[in-house]
Amino acid sequence: MQRLPAMTVRSFRQTVYGFYRQNRRDFPWRRTKDPYRILVSEIMLQQTQAPRVVVKYVAFIKAFPDVKTLARARLKKVLAAWSGLGYNRRAKRLRQAAQAMVAQHGEAVPRSVDELRQLPGVGPYTAAAVAAFAFNQPTVLLETNVRAVLLHHFFPRSRRVSDRTLLPLAGQTLDRTNPRRWYSALMDYGAMLKKIQPNPSRRSRHYLKQSRFAGSNRQLRGVILRALLEAEKMTLPKLQRRCDSFDAARIAAGVTQLVAEGLVKKQNQHYRL
Repeated sequence: MQRLPAMTVRSFRQTVYGFYRQNRRDFPWRRTKDPYRILVSEIMLQQTQAPRVVVKYVAFIKAFPDVKTLARARLKKVLAAWSGLGYNRRAKRLRQAAQAMVAQHGEAVPRSVDELRQLPGVGPYTAAAVAAFAFNQPTVLLETNVRAVLLHHFFPRSRRVSDRTLLPLAGQTLDRTNPRRWYSALMDYGAMLKKIQPNPSRRSRHYLKQSRFAGSNRQLRGVILRALLEAEKMTLPKLQRRCDSFDAARIAAGVTQLVAEGLVKKQNQHYRL
């Protein structure tokens, strides 16, 4: 696509920063430049809204204040701290990422996007976000709020707009002098847009409506893990009785999947974390 006129870019940035100066949100991960804490926040923010993350983030950092502490922690303790956030595989992968940083990076969070992407649980967006927020690197990234802003301003009547179309715009409009501040402003502006009008992100080709939680496998997995957090070990029949809001066959299938993913261990006829 053609480059945006300099005046258009300047006007766009003024709009975003103007909103941010008056309406910036305050989150604990924005009060730090510690790469480890920012990495934790980005993993937690995957598929979870920021207000829900705040309390869990503060408690998690208190329990695991640095890479070394998290790497050495028992998985059960990490899952207990994570409980309530959902998508518990993120907790396991974050612990694995900490172990990789101890083994390969001297307990430090790597600075480069390429090295960040080698860590378990860190995909292209998370790597770019950590580089931007922790190290103020001018990485180009897209997430739901950034998409909302770009779609609202540059594609107000278009539908099924691809990320391939939006990425060049994200790069052209990026404030490369302060990416950390720019992305905070952009995300806050996008969060506002989604509250005052139909979510612009729905016009993205990549938009997926989150499935219903009640009765879902996500809920089932959480119920199983919480039961095992409360007990040292449980047989399948006991686990089925404890989780009786779900069908016994679904519980059996769910715990089998959790074992396969390494979140639950099976010893003889007992399951434990």
